[in-house]
Amino acid sequence: MKITVKVGLIFAGLWILTKMIFFWSGALKYNVVPSVLLNMLFVLLAIAIGLYLHKLKQTDYTNALGDIKSGMTAGVPYAFIVSIFIYFYYEKIDPGFNEHQIAEREYALIKKLDEPDGLRKIQSANPELEVFSREEIIAKANDSNKGFYNAGSTMTLSMLALLLLATLYSIFVTVIMRRIIFRDSKRFPYPSEPAAQKNQE
Repeated sequence: MKITVKVGLIFAGLWILTKMIFFWSGALKYNVVPSVLLNMLFVLLAIAIGLYLHKLKQTDYTNALGDIKSGMTAGVPYAFIVSIFIYFYYEKIDPGFNEHQIAEREYALIKKLDEPDGLRKIQSANPELEVFSREEIIAKANDSNKGFYNAGSTMTLSMLALLLLATLYSIFVTVIMRRIIFRDSKRFPYPSEPAAQKNQE
């Protein structure tokens, strides 16, 4: 197994363990911001450390595209493992989270409808709701929220976001590695190609 893949799997495991510690301790309750920020940090660390260790073991020259691909081999396994865990987490471990989110949205909508002229304001802002009654608007909003706040949707959105981050981070880390960390390394000349280096010699 490639070192980059191993590092990606290790950081995925660390994030899963952290998420479970948050759940067991009840420290964050319904606040997902810390776990999301940690997710973004861990995928960056997985790519950076994985690519760094890969470059240390590398004995031949690779271009920037090759380094980006190596970074992705850490980021992609991380994204898949974490996303699959997220599905089981919200489906089996903490299904109450999505139920709470739906209830909060319903409460906020009812609060708006109970304001003076609340129904009229909502209908004016959403012309398709003009013929809907108060109860029908609430039911429609709940159906929409249930479609969004479920384990499958959360997994899909998480996977897409992590894959996008993995791509961007791989490019960013590759630039840093080639321009700063391994700039003066004879094994990884930058920006010259090996052939150009031989001609200079």
